[in-house]
Amino acid sequence: MAERKLSLSNLRPAQERVERKRVGRGPGSGKGKFSGRGIKGQKSRAGSHKMRAGFEGGQMPIYMRIGKLRGATSKDAMPIGPFRTETAPVNVRDLDRFEVGAEVTPESLVEKGILKNTKIDVKLLGTGDLAKKLVVRVHAISASARAKVEAAGGTVELLREQKVHKPRYHHARHPAESSDGVAEGDQVADAEEPEAE
Repeated sequence: MAERKLSLSNLRPAQERVERKRVGRGPGSGKGKFSGRGIKGQKSRAGSHKMRAGFEGGQMPIYMRIGKLRGATSKDAMPIGPFRTETAPVNVRDLDRFEVGAEVTPESLVEKGILKNTKIDVKLLGTGDLAKKLVVRVHAISASARAKVEAAGGTVELLREQKVHKPRYHHARHPAESSDGVAEGDQVADAEEPEAE
């Protein structure tokens, strides 16, 4: 079959043209008068579809109405989040899945299906009982959990050092002075001295 010669009569675009919707061209077009936006209101105005995410028309948004998460934060991070000091809790009763003498680590807890991943530090809590001798290696452990593991003949090793809480020093308060500039303690001392005979 012979190739058709290209001419103005058989010229076609490579991609069909998509007609855009022409609004505001009278009631016969189907999109006249209000152009499909309805009558008045914020969404009928120009630029009404460029509102930022979370904008609620000026009322107090939901992220400002709800309570904020407060609590302990890392000292070398921002005052409030996002670097919060949190741990993944694991109870003593969950360690029954391990064999006697097994080593309990964050990786082995993931293999047993107790944890989803090892992104968060693990803390062992004391809920439940333990009758197996295990070698526990976690980031933190409660006092009751440590007692139960050691009572069963197991050992505990921490993967990070425990924080040493420094004692707080309170500044000594100066005795309040009276209006004549003499401290109250001095006034009491003077009153207790016996009069010279």
